[in-house]
Amino acid sequence: MATAAPDTDVALVIFDCDGVLVDSEPLAVEVLCDTLSGYGIDVPLQAAYRDFLGRSLSAICERLQAEYGLDIAPERLNDMRHALYARYRKTLEPVPGIAGALDRLKPRVCVASSSQPERIKLSLELTGLYKRFAPNVFSATMVKKGKPAPDLFLYAARQMGVSPDRCLVVEDSPAGIAAARAAGMAVFAFTGGGHAGPAGLNRLVAELSPDAIFDDMHTLPDLLSSLETKRSIGPRA
Repeated sequence: MATAAPDTDVALVIFDCDGVLVDSEPLAVEVLCDTLSGYGIDVPLQAAYRDFLGRSLSAICERLQAEYGLDIAPERLNDMRHALYARYRKTLEPVPGIAGALDRLKPRVCVASSSQPERIKLSLELTGLYKRFAPNVFSATMVKKGKPAPDLFLYAARQMGVSPDRCLVVEDSPAGIAAARAAGMAVFAFTGGGHAGPAGLNRLVAELSPDAIFDDMHTLPDLLSSLETKRSIGPRA
């Protein structure tokens, strides 16, 4: 008796926020490096991207403790947060092409970000994207472990009622790509943000073998169609 063919369509596209929807990573890394400089710690820009890109604030603090023996006082974290928000209000822009890509995507969409909820909301509101996703905006503060653990993506899929094998994650960080893979989801690596060059993203993400690497958000709908075509054909005997 023949079995039914699996559904090959992607039902949910899960977007990271920073560096994928909004071009915020250069601003965030600059503020972090400025804060560390105040503690007498000079971190080269490329090292900052390597060690902190795509990670939650708690994961960053753990890394700072492990690498530098540094505990950032709560008031300094609060100062850093307000400094970042001030820069956002002055200069934050959406990733070019994201609005058009969202208009063309057929699956449902949501956001799953390592940032805190207020930062995600502010980023999306400032760039005119919040209403496109609300209320389906998920933060690493909602799960036990942030990226590169799969918890956040699995949580987002559960909340959206979609199985992991029908999800596509769009990420810019190695930590996020690893999290998507661990969650059993397809993943596209986006390398079109302003941080891609300084972070050496193309090399870093290529090492993780995502389903696609792209630097122009306009092309996302066509890449998704290509992925679904490959799935429908499947491996040949």
